[in-house]
Amino acid sequence: MHGRPRKAPKPEDSAALAAKSQKLRSLQSQFLSFHHGCTYSKEALETSAKLLEINPENYTAWNYRKLAVEHNVNECGTDPDSIKSIFDEELRVVENALRQNFKSYGAWHHRKWVLSKGHSSMNRELMLLDVFQKLDSRNFHAWNYRRFVTTLMNRSLEDELKYTENMIEINFSNYSAWHNRSILLSKQLKEKDKGLSFQDVLSKEYNFVRDALFTDPDDQSGWFYHLWLLEQTIQCEAPLLLSSWPANGADLIISGNGCIHAATGLLSGLPIDLKRFPMILYFNQSVEGIDSSTVNVEAEIYSNKDLTWKPLSPRNSCTSRVWVAYADLSGIDLSSLSPQRIRVRLGHCAGIMSSNGFHLNKPVNIEYSIAGKYIEIEPTERQENEIFSWTDDDSYNSGELDESSPIALYMQAVEDNHEAAASGWHIDIVTEEINHFRDLLTIADCKIGKLTLARLLIARDGMISPLRNKMAHSEEVLDLYRDLIKSDPPHSKFYKDQSSLVLLQQLISSREALLKYCFSYKGFKSSQSVDSQVCLRLNNLLLSRVGSFEKLLWVQFLDLSDNELHSIEGLEALQLLSCLNLRNNKIASFSALEPLRSLKSLRVLNISYNEIGSHPVDTRRYLFTSPISHSGDISWKRDEDLPDGVSMENYWEAFIVFKNLDLVQMDIAGNPVADEKFQSFLVKISPALKWLDGQTLH
Repeated sequence: MHGRPRKAPKPEDSAALAAKSQKLRSLQSQFLSFHHGCTYSKEALETSAKLLEINPENYTAWNYRKLAVEHNVNECGTDPDSIKSIFDEELRVVENALRQNFKSYGAWHHRKWVLSKGHSSMNRELMLLDVFQKLDSRNFHAWNYRRFVTTLMNRSLEDELKYTENMIEINFSNYSAWHNRSILLSKQLKEKDKGLSFQDVLSKEYNFVRDALFTDPDDQSGWFYHLWLLEQTIQCEAPLLLSSWPANGADLIISGNGCIHAATGLLSGLPIDLKRFPMILYFNQSVEGIDSSTVNVEAEIYSNKDLTWKPLSPRNSCTSRVWVAYADLSGIDLSSLSPQRIRVRLGHCAGIMSSNGFHLNKPVNIEYSIAGKYIEIEPTERQENEIFSWTDDDSYNSGELDESSPIALYMQAVEDNHEAAASGWHIDIVTEEINHFRDLLTIADCKIGKLTLARLLIARDGMISPLRNKMAHSEEVLDLYRDLIKSDPPHSKFYKDQSSLVLLQQLISSREALLKYCFSYKGFKSSQSVDSQVCLRLNNLLLSRVGSFEKLLWVQFLDLSDNELHSIEGLEALQLLSCLNLRNNKIASFSALEPLRSLKSLRVLNISYNEIGSHPVDTRRYLFTSPISHSGDISWKRDEDLPDGVSMENYWEAFIVFKNLDLVQMDIAGNPVADEKFQSFLVKISPALKWLDGQTLH
């Protein structure tokens, strides 16, 4: 068993083990001789049976017996009794092997293969399972085999649910029984023709599992089942569009130098690539099927068929929550472009589908305008001679947010896009569970109970509306996570990550809350009346993770410095991002910076004073969804010169992340990797770089 120390063998045990090994080697030699000679005689089959009885994990022997069965069945012709006896013998061999090791993968798979041939009786299978499940009621091999057998027997789901209920009542710590129950219920709820009430089924199951949880709050089996029930309660079957950029109702002005403005204020001070004007769709779950046939863009300045929609997925898959298409505006005279209405329609025809097979069934219409105007942006003397600065002296918080400002319009468009995400009874069930677990925590100091209560509170806030909710329970949730961080140090990083996501959602849950973190950057002045550039400053908040990106698609200046970030996963959705400050965090590898590869508008990046290079071998890259070692779209030409003493093998991850970015300014000081060799490497692969660690490059 796990955790038990090994004991030194006794002399008599060593002798017995040596004899067993000698016998096993002899049987192995005889068996392989028969196998290589394709011999399927009675003697050969007896040899393989003896071998499997000693070592049931010998997959070669099981495969040999399959070949032998097929050979002998062909020799028997059509005699049903002879064929049945061949398969019955296989069942006997498997049973003997399972008595030696009833968790043998090979034995259980061979028994399934025998029964699938249809020549054996099922009458004995359930009785055999009862024997093995009495030896170990949580043996997942036996439970998996039981599902296989009951399917062949057409045994009713109601009978099997009753069986799992009995097994749980005998031992409610039987995780395999709870798991089997979730599988059975999933099948039952899909049978729409039986007239089952989803609400009644869930209510009954919540009552059932609650009895186990309140009996022994420290046992985890029931808690995992409760988590599964919660997922069934709050899950939204059909995908929903949460937000988009440009937002519905936006009136954008693009100046001749490629800067994006709004009709009432500057939205960006740094020019974008007019060949890559982004349109972003952000869904509540991963979807596929986004293309020019399912998303219709009506515009005179570019053609719908010329748009190619791409998923922004770290898995490099065809499904994603975020999709982007780039319009080419480079051939348009923006100085005199009259307002152009752009209409985006999706959900009007089938094709957009979630990973669980549900289609986008709520049509969405987005309409915005693009106009061109000559706006001369005059760089100040300070801008010409100094680099981009993130200091407090370069920004201010006015404390006001005009209702017609770009941010206000975007947030209003996002909030207006949604109604309640769940019906009344879903909310009632979750509310009832919240009350029960609040009661539980008054009588038991249960860590997993606190975690479940936090999940329930978050779920209820989210069910009211996925975007409009005001995070009514955020303070209670944050208090629960703070308590868990103190009382459960081994899992403190997980709790810290979850707490950070809740905190960030609270900070940007409304326009009023967001305003506190919106600062105007004073780096540019204009000959016409335009506002200063808006920088979202989420620095010094002790965040270890970031999220809620569906509300931040408008962001171009983002300050995340002085936090505890170890990952920026999801940041790839911010396609307008021009300046990013990640100074003084806990990023330990270039793998954690992979989302930067998708940010083609990024010009200023500060990753100084992190932990990049602190590990000689970056094993933590495998903790991420898709290690960048799998990336094959960038290659280094061997004939390109590298600085003396610099090896590509040492910096290949940095090469993949930064090679295709047009960074103008970068700060990397304070990282273990930031020596002179790495600096020279960055300069080589980033020809547009003008400033590195505050120094002008010549």
